[in-house]
Amino acid sequence: MSSRQGGETAQRPAETGPTVTARLSDGPLEGKRIETEVVEGRPPKTIDVPADDGSTCRYCLAEWVQTGSSAVYAFLYRV
Repeated sequence: MSSRQGGETAQRPAETGPTVTARLSDGPLEGKRIETEVVEGRPPKTIDVPADDGSTCRYCLAEWVQTGSSAVYAFLYRV
């Protein structure tokens, strides 16, 4: 979101919503935990996570029913 101030456009920091801790259960990033925003009140079905080698790994929810402030994700493939 932006607002006009004195003829210039000022950028406001993006507001972030609730998050969940994604625990990566296998694959190249096994054991890593990252914060990700919830989508429609739930953990996202898939997440793309940058790897140390510059590639990106796609993970999906390991179980459709997840509770609490974390969710387990399983490796799908490199993107």
